[in-house]
Amino acid sequence: MEYCGGGDLFDYITNSKERFTEYKAAQIMRKLFLAINHCHSNQVAHRDIKPENIMYTDEKGTDIKIIDFGLSKMAKLRELKTVVGTPYYVAPEVLEGSYGFECDCWSLGVIMYILLSGYLPFPGNTPAEVFDKVRNSVVRFHHKEFDDVSEHAKDLIAKLLTKNKKERYTCIEALKH
Repeated sequence: MEYCGGGDLFDYITNSKERFTEYKAAQIMRKLFLAINHCHSNQVAHRDIKPENIMYTDEKGTDIKIIDFGLSKMAKLRELKTVVGTPYYVAPEVLEGSYGFECDCWSLGVIMYILLSGYLPFPGNTPAEVFDKVRNSVVRFHHKEFDDVSEHAKDLIAKLLTKNKKERYTCIEALKH
């Protein structure tokens, strides 16, 4: 077990007085893509990636760790069917009950959207409302915070939040983007 004294990414996002720069968000996302790609290459789907499950190892925020593998599953050659995860970060195919590793890439797209804007891409007041928006997902960059975000970054978010799981970017594709 390792002590992570820097707190979680959720607290950092909500308590920070400044927005994440695109550069800082890219540094975090690169580490997350590498970590989740490692999980996927070992046939593990995390299934609950969210800022609360991303910890800073120290107060300087120099490194991060993904935690809480309680919902993770070996997904070698079979589709997963159990609807699990946190509503704001759950992929549309999870709600349909037939999914695989690509559900984690959706969650990473949600995190990237939040890091660059401070907003959820599919907000709602109830889980049912959130699920409805996720099922009918259309990514919009209408918040003024996206005015300063590059088209390249918005394109990557859109490719991660692609409703069709077969067209959604993998971690490797995201790293190459």
